[in-house]
Order: sequence, then C-alpha cells, then structure tokens
Amino acid sequence: MTEKRLSLRLSTAVAVLAAAVVTSRVAPAQRPLRALSSAIATADSLILASLGRDFPGAVFVVAKDGVLVHERAFGYAQVLDHYGKPLATPKRMSTATLFDLASVTKVMATTMACMLLVSRGQLELDAPVYRYLPEFRGAHLDSITVRLLLQHASGLVQWQPLYYQATTSTERFTVIRDMSLEWGVGAGRHYSDLGFMLLGDIVARISGQPLNVFVREQLYTPLGLRHTMFIPSPGAGQFAATELGNGYEKHMVYDSTFGYRYRGDPTAWTGWRDTMLVGQTNDGNAWYANGGVAGHAGLFSTASELRVLIDLLNNRGRFKGRALIARDVVERFLTLDRYQNYLGWMKPVDLPEGTFMHTGFTGTWVLGVPSQGLSVVLLTNKQHVGANAQGNFPNLGPLQAAIARALVSGAARTRAKATR
Repeated sequence: MTEKRLSLRLSTAVAVLAAAVVTSRVAPAQRPLRALSSAIATADSLILASLGRDFPGAVFVVAKDGVLVHERAFGYAQVLDHYGKPLATPKRMSTATLFDLASVTKVMATTMACMLLVSRGQLELDAPVYRYLPEFRGAHLDSITVRLLLQHASGLVQWQPLYYQATTSTERFTVIRDMSLEWGVGAGRHYSDLGFMLLGDIVARISGQPLNVFVREQLYTPLGLRHTMFIPSPGAGQFAATELGNGYEKHMVYDSTFGYRYRGDPTAWTGWRDTMLVGQTNDGNAWYANGGVAGHAGLFSTASELRVLIDLLNNRGRFKGRALIARDVVERFLTLDRYQNYLGWMKPVDLPEGTFMHTGFTGTWVLGVPSQGLSVVLLTNKQHVGANAQGNFPNLGPLQAAIARALVSGAARTRAKATR
C-alpha cells in the first residue's frame, strides 16, 4: 500500500482517534487574564479543528512575560507502525513528547550559537566566511560574509541532495564549496539550507567543538534544558513520528517539476530509508550527509523547552539575572535588514514590530512577540500519515497565522486592561 493511499484510508480514523485525546496543564497561580485566556481558547479550537485532518497530534505552549500560562497536548504522537500500517493502540501525544524540529534547528541551534559567539567577540558578522573556513575561497565565494549566510542572501543553491556525493560533513563541505552559485552574492534573499550548513561549520571551527556539543554545553545546559538535542538516544523519551522513509525528498529528486530540481542522475544513489522515522531526523542531508548533526536541521526538543529559548530572546538575552547573550547582539539579530527579515529568523506578516518566528518542514513553529511578552510554540507531526495526491503535506501557515493573530490581540487587550 502506498503512503498516499494509506493516508486517505486513515484520515477518518485518525480524526476520531485524535480528537478523543487531549491533555493540558496550566499552573493555577499563573493563569492569564481573561482576554488572553479567551485568545488561548480560540487557538485551542483552531488546533482541534485541524486535528485528524492536517496532523494526528500536536503540542501547544504559550508563555507570557516568561511565565508558562498554557501547555496542551492533542491527539497522537504515532498512529502507524514501522512499516506504515495502523497501530492497534496508537501512542498518545504528551507535553513531554520530543519532535524532530527540521528547520527550526536553524534558529534554536545555529543562529543562537552565532549570537553567543558574536557576544563573546569570537565571530564578526561582516567578516568573509573564509576567515573562519579558510578552504572556502573562490572568485565569488570570497565576498560571502557570515551576515549574508544568516540573511539567506549568499547566492548559494537553496537545496540539493548532497548525500548523492557526500557521506560525511567534510565531504559535504567540499560539495557546497565547489558548487556554482545560483544567484549573485547579496542579490536577494533565497532561503538556503546549504548556507546554514556552512554556519554550523563556522560554529564548530571557532569553538573547536561540533555544533551539537557547543550548543549543549554553552546554551541548553545553562538554561536547564535536558531534552533539546541532536541524535537523541532511543531512551530519550517519546518521539512524534514523522514520515514513512524519505518519500518526499525522493519525489523531489526523481520529479524535476516537484519542489527543488535535482540536475543529476536520480538512480545514482539508492540509500533511501523506507520505514517509519521515529527519533531519526527526517531531513535527508542532515541524516545521510552529516551524521544527524547539521546547521540547517537535526535538532529535537519539546515544546516547553523551546519556549525557554524564545523567552531568552524576549528578555533580550537574560536568564535568571544573567546575560547569556549580550542585549545589543539580540537587538542586532532582531533588527530588520534590507531584505525585510532578521538574521536567521523570519518576520511574520501583520504582527507587531520586532515579532520573530521560524517554521520547520515536519510541522513545527515557534514565535516570539517581545512587545507583548509572548512565547508561542506549536509542534505537530503533519507528515506522519502521508502526503496528499499531489505529493504535498498540509500547509499549516494559515493555522499558525490565525493563532498568532488571536494571541497577539488577546495579549494586547490584557495589557491595556492592566494599565487602566
């Protein structure tokens, strides 16, 4: 049975099963005021409306001014077994479930690692990449700076299946270096996984530690985070399942009209995973070519721990009275650039100035609204029951935008009442 047919067969069953399981936790002493509480209820309703249709399960967290005000788990973490067949007993989602964050890795690991290094005077944003990676030289490469990588404006190709040519991060670096640029350096913002792989390399070269070790020791452990990690062990906790193998990427490679075009021979590599991915990063380049640790993807975490990282930025780099990241560095990274985005982070549409966010292909989303003191995390397993007839997974952008609007409006009304 193909993944697409299985998805259609399961859609009704998943809707019934998922809607039956909802757990939540709000600390009674920290309940938000009525306007924000009403907005959270609206957000919960929006998630419930998507449950079973767009994803089997989700975890939703909201914090206000550094205080957790809402944490809720919906539906199921896994409904299909190792071979993609329905589980006799689906695994319930919990607020402690770990998710494959996909591109949220770019901000919660790589961008924040860069912020730490800039704070310590070890990384200069306008330095050429070759200052830190001396092998990265060439007529056009010489003008690529660290800032341009963070801005997705380096001119590098957006995506290619680098595992066709590389099995290690060293080989992968060489492939990127030797690849022709897709655009002129600085000519525009073109979201690039390859650029963030290089940023991960820069962090490792400066610190003398692999990216995963650096962020664990210098960021996650000081914040008390124990479940934010690359390459989690099977015993790390319960995982939200993602895709049945790498069907989506394989589709991109074999179909030149789907997603990013691959210009090589699709049959030249046959190492595709074909079983349910649980606790393994879904991203092919992270898994096959980088050993699970990469600057663009590979991080796992829980919603509650991601919220702590957003709180850190909302609080301008301070945690429990200590400046973990310099305030001016946070502000530099979260100031709009000439491409109307931030360094590493994305700028949401029609939200207050300074609001920052990022999404992940597996169905993850994080949002910070400093003006309202809001930290918001919505993690879903949207890939788990397969793509639609066109080969695509659900678009959660409208859901995320609706949740953001509701919460920002509710927080603004709450603040207005508090100042009367």
